[in-house]
Amino acid sequence: MRRRVLLAGGLGWGVSGALLTACESDGEEATGTLRIATGSTGAVYYAYGNAIAKLAKRYLPNVHASVLTTNASKENVEAVLAGTAEVGFTQADTAGEGHKAAPGQLAALARIYDDYVHLVVAHDSPIQSVEDLRGKRVSVGAARSGTAGTADHILDVASTGSNVGTGADLKASIVQLPLNLEASVDALRKRQIDAFFFSGGLAVGLIQGLAETFPIRLLALDKLVQPMRDRFGDYYAERVVPASAYRGISPTVSIGIANYLVVRVSMPEPLAHGVTRLLFEGRDELAKAHQAAGRLNIRSAISTTPLPLHAGAVRYYRTQKA
Repeated sequence: MRRRVLLAGGLGWGVSGALLTACESDGEEATGTLRIATGSTGAVYYAYGNAIAKLAKRYLPNVHASVLTTNASKENVEAVLAGTAEVGFTQADTAGEGHKAAPGQLAALARIYDDYVHLVVAHDSPIQSVEDLRGKRVSVGAARSGTAGTADHILDVASTGSNVGTGADLKASIVQLPLNLEASVDALRKRQIDAFFFSGGLAVGLIQGLAETFPIRLLALDKLVQPMRDRFGDYYAERVVPASAYRGISPTVSIGIANYLVVRVSMPEPLAHGVTRLLFEGRDELAKAHQAAGRLNIRSAISTTPLPLHAGAVRYYRTQKA
C-alpha cells in the first residue's frame, strides 16, 4: 500500500484535523498528464488552477500537472473536448452549451464557486444602466470566454425584453470590443472604452487594483436575472456584490453563475478521484491562492446540472457521507 499525507481543512463532512493520511493501492494510484485550462493571469481561474497544479505536484507524484493560460470558459471546454487539456474551469452556462454540442462526453468533478457578472464603468461616467450603453464603446470579454457568452446573452435580453424597455437596436448600437480582462482594465483607465463586462469570482484582483487608483462603479443587473433565466436556462441567479469587494463601490445587485471543474467522461477514474480529493482535502491551502477556493462546499459541489459527475468524483463523494 502506498501512503501519503494530504492537507485537509475541516470540511464538517467526515474529515477533520490538520492532516489526513491517505492510503490507496498501487492499482488505484493517479497517474498521467494533468493540463489545467484556466483563464487570464489576473483572474480567479488562473490563481485557482495554479494552486491545484502545485498541490498535484506535491501529493500526486505520478501525475505531471501544468497550467494553460486561456481565454477561459468556452476555450476551456473546447480544449477538454479536444483532448488538449484534461481539466477546465468553466461557467455552468458554457458547460451546458458544451454538453449540447457533444452529448455524453463532458463530466464534472465539482461545482466550485459562483461567478459574479461585473459591468464596470468609471465612477464619474454618466452611464447608470445597461440601457445607457447605447452607442458606447464596451468591452464584452475575450473571444471564446465565458464573459463574452454571458455578455452576449445580457445584451440580447436587454435589447428585446419589454420589462427593460431598451429597444431592439441597443445591442447593434454598441461598439463591442473583444478585450480580455487585462486589456479591459487598461482601456477603461485610459478612457478608451466606456464600460467593460467581466464574469469572475469575488474579488477579482485586477478590478480591485483598478479601483484603488481609478474610481469605479458597478451597474446593477437585477432587472435582467429573470429574463436571462426564462430565455437561456436556470444557470443565473441574483447575487449582491458587497461594498467590501472593491474600494469605493456601493452594494450592487448582479447576476451569479456557478462554475464547474470539467473533464472528459473518459478520464481515468483514479485521476478524477485524486483531483477531486485535492479540491477538498487541500481546500485551505487552495484558499491562500484565492478566497474563492475556500467557498467550496461538499453539499453544493455535487450540483453540476446538466453535466453528470465523473465516476471518480462520485467515488470520492460517497466516502464523505456523514
